[in-house]
Amino acid sequence: MMTDGLDIRDARAAEGEAIRALTLAAYEQYAAVLGALWPLYRANIVDALSRVPPAEQIVADRGGVLVGSVLLYPAGAPMPGTDRRTSGPEVRLLAVPPTARGQGIAEALMRECVRRARGTGATALLLHTTDMMRTAMRLYERLRFTRDPALDFRPAPAVLVKGFRLELGVAA
Repeated sequence: MMTDGLDIRDARAAEGEAIRALTLAAYEQYAAVLGALWPLYRANIVDALSRVPPAEQIVADRGGVLVGSVLLYPAGAPMPGTDRRTSGPEVRLLAVPPTARGQGIAEALMRECVRRARGTGATALLLHTTDMMRTAMRLYERLRFTRDPALDFRPAPAVLVKGFRLELGVAA
């Protein structure tokens, strides 16, 4: 899908390292907030990106340069680094590096996830985030995702990962 010079498409096999670099660049800002938990979170990111299937890896490409990525897991898929499976299609690791923010890239990637989830016949699209990701939470709320505390989990005692759900009958 092409929008304003932004091509939203499936990742290519040769793009793995570029996706890893842009994802780590996007999440690096949380290192200071997470403190001693950052190395674990970083390792979880790297692990998830090293074994993408069964997720779809979707990228934003502007003029041959990757400027964003996201993973879309199908319902029932195991989530890397956790002991849980998705209860519906689930977005993970939405990433836009700091140099490309504010251009609608994250929203375009999320809209593609919504489109693909609808295409599977799913009734809802899920995601998880934390309070430290305030900008992302504003995007999700603007796209009409709502909090679903039943999806919450704690990977560490001091960390609450909040579940969000978009009912796919709702236009995003």
